[in-house]
Amino acid sequence: MTTATSEPVSLNAPVVEGLDLRAHSRLEQLVGPEWYRLLKGVVTNPLSVTGLIIIALFILTAVFAPVLAPPIRDNWDTSLIPRDGFRSEPQPPGAVWQRDAPQTIPFWYKALTGKDEWVHLFGTASGQYDIYYGVVWGTRTALFIGGVVVAASAVIGILIGSIAGFYGGWVDEILMRFVEVFIAFPFLVAALILAAALVPIIGQSIWPASIALIVFGWTTYARLLRGDILSTKEREYVTAARAAGAKDSHLILRHILPNAIFPTLVVLSLDMGSIVLSFAALSFLGVGTPVGYTDWGQIVSFARQWILSLDVYWYIIVFPGLALLFYGLGWNLVGDALRDILDPKMRGRR
Repeated sequence: MTTATSEPVSLNAPVVEGLDLRAHSRLEQLVGPEWYRLLKGVVTNPLSVTGLIIIALFILTAVFAPVLAPPIRDNWDTSLIPRDGFRSEPQPPGAVWQRDAPQTIPFWYKALTGKDEWVHLFGTASGQYDIYYGVVWGTRTALFIGGVVVAASAVIGILIGSIAGFYGGWVDEILMRFVEVFIAFPFLVAALILAAALVPIIGQSIWPASIALIVFGWTTYARLLRGDILSTKEREYVTAARAAGAKDSHLILRHILPNAIFPTLVVLSLDMGSIVLSFAALSFLGVGTPVGYTDWGQIVSFARQWILSLDVYWYIIVFPGLALLFYGLGWNLVGDALRDILDPKMRGRR
């Protein structure tokens, strides 16, 4: 009689029948495997790393704006671009300040330029608005507008999309018809009309354009999240939690939304750049910030009357245009990296 012998089993095998038995790091245990994979991918993907570096440079510029472009006086409203007189013809980069020059000369200025007096590093626009000051302080406007508009739009869209996707039926029908009413309007044209209507009511500031972008910007999040929740709510762990008596709010917040939110994060990252471009377009058209506000679109609008002479006055549009380009590029690189990380076809083996 022979005795059957089994093959030796390795107790250190990382995967058994598709199950991941490797040791999990403390961070992975804290945030969960999906969020850990997302965070790890963001800091290792070359696209996202490049985008994060660009975004970090803008954040540092905003933080150190008082050092990079000091206000002309202590009581100066930093949201307004200082003027070197009132002449209509722009001055080229390197032109000397004639009046109302900044009183403070930071440590880096003399080492960089070799001068003891302020010059217009990027030149001036029509009305002698200093372009360098507007570009530097405009980073604060861009970060504020992008953060506020995207956050408000995401909250509204996630709330409506979660309710519509989870409950379905007549609730879904009503909410989706409501969403389609807003989608029927071209986004930028609708925002332009609403912002123009709000300016006489609340005055010309950053808020008419911001409110308009929020009103017509939340629909993308709602429709995208609704579709993901419709599939996520049918999974086994949701069914098990419902059978155990979990409340609807617990199911949405604890089980469904954390697992359905990832595609929405990609759109959110992309919108951080595109919303600033849309806001700049509204400012260029005259329904955004008031004249002289530290906004990149406002600076670009100064080039309208010199559009046939941009070969001479190129600096009016090049410097704020580069700021808009790299700001949008940074967020787009992060968004593209997130999309690659979350693509099931690119996950590979666990």
